[in-house]
Amino acid sequence: MEQKIKVTDDEQALSEAMQGFGDITADADIAGNSNLSNPEEAAATEKLQAELDEQKDKYIRLAAEFDNVKRRNAKERMELIQTAGREVITSLLDVLDDSERAEKQLKTSTDLEEIKKGIQLVFGKLRSTLQAKGLKAMESIHTEFDVEKHEAITEIPAPTADLKDKVLDEVQKGYYLNDKIIRFAKVVVGK
Repeated sequence: MEQKIKVTDDEQALSEAMQGFGDITADADIAGNSNLSNPEEAAATEKLQAELDEQKDKYIRLAAEFDNVKRRNAKERMELIQTAGREVITSLLDVLDDSERAEKQLKTSTDLEEIKKGIQLVFGKLRSTLQAKGLKAMESIHTEFDVEKHEAITEIPAPTADLKDKVLDEVQKGYYLNDKIIRFAKVVVGK
């Protein structure tokens, strides 16, 4: 009398399986009591009962271990979600500091060329920080229109025949993060 139970994520199935073990134990007790006259059958029944108890103990331990793993995974998943952006935010703090210094300079400086250079340095640092984290701008202008990468905002007549069905202008840049598209480019297409 061997019963296999598949452990699943469904707690209802787990509870039903535990009840099934109780029913099997009760049936074995009844069968054992009705055949007490034959000592060989009684010994076999006791042996089966011992095996059943052992399997039941293993099953209960397995169910408890499964519960522990499930709880631990849920806790780790929550911690990962809460700290997912921490690394990126930490790397952007330097850019924020530079932006605040540039803002102070805007209030006090009158040299327009120096202000432009400072702002360009801040933008360059922002771009390089994001690129280091895997962000890459999508090159769209004068490429074939691709519905997998581009979102067409409008179509205009192509100035030349070779620009037909190609991207003529980019309204909003598209971006990849580690070679996966995270934002489609909004483009103007020649027809």
